[in-house]
Amino acid sequence: MRKKAAKPPVVAAVVAHGTSPFEFAIGCEVFGIDRSADIGRAWYRFVVCAADRPPVRAHTGFTIDTAHGLEALEIADMILVPATHQPGDPGPSLLEALRRAHARGARIMSLCSGAFVLAAAGLLDGRRATTHWMHAAELARRYPTIDVDPGVLYIDDGDILTSAGTAAGIDLCLHVVRQDYGAEAANITARRMVVPLHREGGQAQFVRQPVPSLSARDPFTDAIVWAQEHLDRPITVGELARRSATSPRSFARRFQAHTGTSPRQWLLRQRVALAQQLLETTALPVELIAQRCGLGTAANLRHHFQRMVRTTPTAYRRTFRDLAG
Repeated sequence: MRKKAAKPPVVAAVVAHGTSPFEFAIGCEVFGIDRSADIGRAWYRFVVCAADRPPVRAHTGFTIDTAHGLEALEIADMILVPATHQPGDPGPSLLEALRRAHARGARIMSLCSGAFVLAAAGLLDGRRATTHWMHAAELARRYPTIDVDPGVLYIDDGDILTSAGTAAGIDLCLHVVRQDYGAEAANITARRMVVPLHREGGQAQFVRQPVPSLSARDPFTDAIVWAQEHLDRPITVGELARRSATSPRSFARRFQAHTGTSPRQWLLRQRVALAQQLLETTALPVELIAQRCGLGTAANLRHHFQRMVRTTPTAYRRTFRDLAG
């Protein structure tokens, strides 16, 4: 828990054209509803500020009006940047305001694709960060100095915090409440929201790793599709390079540019993703699933599954049975 401040923290949520209503509403719910009576202390001071001239049009068509512009960031102890429908195209005024706020010691937090705004401001350079798994490869491609982790719910790097998509934003905001006000205040907030009391940031997103978007006639695409169809066998970068009519070095370089990761890491994620699918949809024993995914042994599957999904294959299967039942 952070040291108690003399005054309640000021949280500023930034909205712009294309803001995602859900992630924005998370900030309003967690920080904007006064819970002083529940916890016996003054709650956050919450303000909504517009990066574009208000009213701001949300992604789903309605408008958000506010009397505050970016000047509100000058007094904020923490700044919340929610997701946007078109990530990565913020205005220079917002970027400069975020840099100034960070330089004076404000915490900066992004939800989902809001990480692109922090990246454009240079606030994620040399840091580990996350975003929605659908956007992770693009974030890594655009900003290669960022250590993008697509497999976690959120990352707290002290003065910079990033979360994955949708509900992971709730997890991060409750994590912040826990830091600022303690576990009981976070639990009270969670109960009021009727959400789980605590999910660690290191818990994995349940994801599928998509094939890069390329021309169907491209031999590079053919090699990737072939790999997905033959995950039960050993696959080398050299073999993929031959199928795409390039050298291994050229293939690896092009693959990194399109996916934000290396061919070996992508293959490993594909094997684990296939294991997830089989655990969800079949009753096959773990040993056989390991063979079907090209991971060889149950011990090898458990090792990589634990590292990437942050749980065991057996626990993962049980989770989806519980959800279905």
